[in-house]
Amino acid sequence: MSGDALVFPSLEWLQALQQLVNADSEFRNLGSVDTTLGIKAFSKVLIVTFRAFQCEAIRAGTDDDLFEVDFTLEMEPDQWQEMLENIKKNGAADLNHTLNTLDLRLPGGLASNATGEQYQLDLFFRYNESLQRFFDLSAQLDTVFRDGAAT
Repeated sequence: MSGDALVFPSLEWLQALQQLVNADSEFRNLGSVDTTLGIKAFSKVLIVTFRAFQCEAIRAGTDDDLFEVDFTLEMEPDQWQEMLENIKKNGAADLNHTLNTLDLRLPGGLASNATGEQYQLDLFFRYNESLQRFFDLSAQLDTVFRDGAAT
């Protein structure tokens, strides 16, 4: 994707990713996705909704909204940056930077549910391959992080 660099995390960055995923046949081939997740990064909360074979909606959120989503992906800023830089460098996450590996390695995991509802948290694992494809498509974006570093 050409154009100006987009700031992560931001609505604009996620909306550009939404356009990529909605045009991606490989994402559709992975199957239907029905989940709403929160992304908590750099003290921002963003809400992403997937329905059927597309990313349906992206919106800004608050910590209170995290009680309404199926699960939240949360990491420290340097961890988000490392994951996204790895994706940019390799075209997709290497084995040390997949959502699944990060969930296993991070204290407390990458994915959590604010209410402790295990069924909703299990959606992270059910849709993990599709979510990984979503983030892997960010390799096509020029990303600038809040501290000014760029991919």
